[in-house]
Amino acid sequence: MRALVTGGNGHLGFNLVKALLDGGHQVRASVRSLADAAKTTPLKRLGAVELVEAELDRPDQLRAAMGGVDVLFHAAAVYSVAERSRDREILDASLKGAEAALRAAADARVGKVILTSSIVTLPMTAPGAPPSTEADWTTDLRIPYFRAKTEAEQLAWKLAGELKLNMATILPGQIGGPGFRRNTPTLDEIEAMMSGAFRMGVPDLNMLYIDVRDVAAAHVLAAERDGQGRFIAVADEGPTWRRIMEVMHDIDPRVKPALMTLPGFMNPFLVYFDRVFAMVYGIPRTASPEVIGTVMGKRFNASNRRAREVLGWAPKFSLEDSLRDTMAAIRARRASGN
Repeated sequence: MRALVTGGNGHLGFNLVKALLDGGHQVRASVRSLADAAKTTPLKRLGAVELVEAELDRPDQLRAAMGGVDVLFHAAAVYSVAERSRDREILDASLKGAEAALRAAADARVGKVILTSSIVTLPMTAPGAPPSTEADWTTDLRIPYFRAKTEAEQLAWKLAGELKLNMATILPGQIGGPGFRRNTPTLDEIEAMMSGAFRMGVPDLNMLYIDVRDVAAAHVLAAERDGQGRFIAVADEGPTWRRIMEVMHDIDPRVKPALMTLPGFMNPFLVYFDRVFAMVYGIPRTASPEVIGTVMGKRFNASNRRAREVLGWAPKFSLEDSLRDTMAAIRARRASGN
């Protein structure tokens, strides 16, 4: 397989490049600037990966990057949930980026497209309700990132039909694991837990946590087995934030577990707590009124059954093993000054 990975320097992109190389495939990875050593050096260390410069708003660059490619893995995205100043950037990167990538793939006659979507395109459910499946779509688009991922995947399916592209989409949960140069919002939440931000009390929230290496494996299998349609890539367990902190404490006793789960009447104050934590612990904000209004009282809840049955995919990294590697990577990033 000759593969192109867009966003090759991102958390998922980097691990996807590694998984493809380990599988014996020929890999080309696109980055915004070949002159940016911080983005290119880690990829070069992986081995025989061809690096190309490709901006999603440069059709000529995208078309050239896809020359001779069998499979496009479109993993480039902007992941942010509480930075209102980036709302336009998030939407443009998802919608315009997906359209540009798919049109370039059609022009280059790429045989298969694997697009990275997200479980935020699925409805959250009430606690204890049946899980969402690939047939479901969220209608709560208050969070710009949720809107961007949902509308981008819907646009991609429309374009794939018009352009006659063979496409599959992967819907990962909240991604942890090693191989990142900077934090995502999910990693910010993990780092906040490590820092003690939720020591006195943790919100009644959960994650469909999944290791990045398992997500990369789902992408590769979708290409190798020519999977069709949508595939949810999540672990079998959707742990609460409190449970995650307990596991982190078992890994490293210096990480203190939460003393309590905050009662529901405190939910409106979480935005203010988030602001204080950001100032005290020096971590990015991860909450906004839109985030609180969307997630409180609900659960991320989705089934990986289709990925298991059609792709033969299954998570290999336990919550404990993945969190151990994530925590080690965060500490290494801190030590490096990044």
